[in-house]
Amino acid sequence: MPQRTFRDDLGISLRGFLMGAADVVPGVSGGTMAFILGIYDELIASIRAVVPFIRRVLSGQWRLAFEEFPWRFLLALGLGIAVAILSLARLLHWALETHPTLIYALFFGLIVASVFVVRQRVARWTWGRLFIMGVFAAGAYFLVGLRPAQTPDALWFIFLSGMIAICAMILPGISGAFILVLLGKYQTLLGALVQMDWLTIGVFMSGALIGIVSFASFLRWLLDHYHDATVAGLTGFMLGSLRELWPWKQAQYVEDVPVAVHNVLPSSLDGEVGLALGIMLLGAGLVLGMETLAKRKK
Repeated sequence: MPQRTFRDDLGISLRGFLMGAADVVPGVSGGTMAFILGIYDELIASIRAVVPFIRRVLSGQWRLAFEEFPWRFLLALGLGIAVAILSLARLLHWALETHPTLIYALFFGLIVASVFVVRQRVARWTWGRLFIMGVFAAGAYFLVGLRPAQTPDALWFIFLSGMIAICAMILPGISGAFILVLLGKYQTLLGALVQMDWLTIGVFMSGALIGIVSFASFLRWLLDHYHDATVAGLTGFMLGSLRELWPWKQAQYVEDVPVAVHNVLPSSLDGEVGLALGIMLLGAGLVLGMETLAKRKK
């Protein structure tokens, strides 16, 4: 386990804050941010270590459990994520309501540049890996085009939603918030965060804990045994998710009720479009800049 200073912990918390901010926005993946920020492999390995940790604690091996468990990394990261979600939920909800084009332009630029960065983590691109990327891109493109479903508000379904959404949250390109939109629970959970409904939040987090520990073990196995093919698939997920993040959209109405939303080109090159394009380039520049700094530190 890497030895870190308090300054390193603050850096991990900042990365967690960026992940949490991304997870609040439908269409943006916290897993993508982890990939961009260079902590994805450590995140998956740390989550996977939860089960051995619990086993050692239950068997009375407390000292060994805490010596081998990356609690410091998870604590710093978790604090950053929690602060972001609790502090930005209201702000991002407002921003998406009032300036959706600019917000999605920022994240569109982030993801486009992220695809460029992540594809370099495949040691050798083959036709087979390109095919895998294409299949996953098509699957993500189809997934983000689905319409939200009408689902029950019972606590058992909140628990199930937590299990499903958390798996998406750690997959680059698939937004856990968007999965909640598809499950019809995004507004429910956002409202629970704003109103501090601890029962709903607690049930959701319980489902998320079980889901993330189970899924992380499977994903870690894939990365260990089929690294390049797995990263190719994750890159495809990110490409397909761009459909949801395209900034310019037009709603289709039936009797004044929106029934579908379609991506469109901007009707004219005005100041708002220019600002959105500038923000898009800013998002891409941030990712490429972070990647350049990371390479210099190696």
